[in-house]
Amino acid sequence: MKEEPSHPIQDFYPENVAHCYGCGRLNEHGLQIKSYWDGVESVCTYRPRPYHTAIPGYVYGGLIASLIDCHGTGTAAAAAYSHAGRAPGSEPPFRFVTGNLNVRYHRPTPLDADLDLRATVREIKGRRITVEVTLSARGTVCATGEVICFEMPEEMLAESP
Repeated sequence: MKEEPSHPIQDFYPENVAHCYGCGRLNEHGLQIKSYWDGVESVCTYRPRPYHTAIPGYVYGGLIASLIDCHGTGTAAAAAYSHAGRAPGSEPPFRFVTGNLNVRYHRPTPLDADLDLRATVREIKGRRITVEVTLSARGTVCATGEVICFEMPEEMLAESP
């Protein structure tokens, strides 16, 4: 059953854990990616900046890895709410951290294009969710990744920055 995406899952992260460089809405210097869950997959569009350069005209691979990483953990949070039959942002919050990130680069990624990320959940097993992510530019797959996400321990959620 597809759910209508309305707000990015990152908008529901508790303030004390919303500072991630890739997806934290409270990190003014970060990427601030936004992942939208529709009940089956999540989508994110990101436009790289000129300073995200590897070589002229192409995106730095570290940015690609960061996008796949944070879109994966956001997807895990959205999937956890859906799997639990709960609304995003309901208490207690779901927030995930990366246990393993595997990125495969298929071809150079153009710098002057929107990067489209799509993620699906491959497995939910207790506090671990495995997510597969595809990153495309202009309809061409440039990178794929697998993110093994773990639910953030309660003591991390309880800490203040």
